[in-house]
Amino acid sequence: EKQAMELLSYDTHVVKGLLQTEEYMRALLDMRRPPLDPETVEQRVTARLARQDIFDRRPTPLLSFIMDESVLRHRYGGESVLRGQLEHLLLVGQRRNVELQIMPTDCEDNAGVNGPFTVVMRRDGKMFLYVEAQSTSKLETDPEQAGLASARYGIIRAQALNPRKSLEFIEELLGEL
Repeated sequence: EKQAMELLSYDTHVVKGLLQTEEYMRALLDMRRPPLDPETVEQRVTARLARQDIFDRRPTPLLSFIMDESVLRHRYGGESVLRGQLEHLLLVGQRRNVELQIMPTDCEDNAGVNGPFTVVMRRDGKMFLYVEAQSTSKLETDPEQAGLASARYGIIRAQALNPRKSLEFIEELLGEL
């Protein structure tokens, strides 16, 4: 992430850490089982917030986030936490270097059916695939695997709502709260 020229992220369970509000982070960390001790929660919140400096870094990286609709409907931490998270997504989604898209649950085709992943391209042209699930993570450095994931992301991007319609969708969700 620190050297990213472009970051492509597809999420199916929770809002990507780079997009999370502090309240949403805390809600997710508080749900962990076995429970995390307070010091670990504080360390993880601090680290996750620090990573968000990617939005203001120069040169500005291109950041693309696609989330399944269900991610935005989970009320982790309660309605006020969700409201704050949705409002935050609207603000971030208006940045010139950010594309935010929603994959509707009524979409009949979804090339992301195998789950969440992130593709990072560095300025030197190297591409990496990062996959995380059930407290395990894997950084794939094989260019072929990263390239296939990038191509799959392009298909997912075409299947999802475009950025403008995605922001309108988030506004509609806010109106339902």
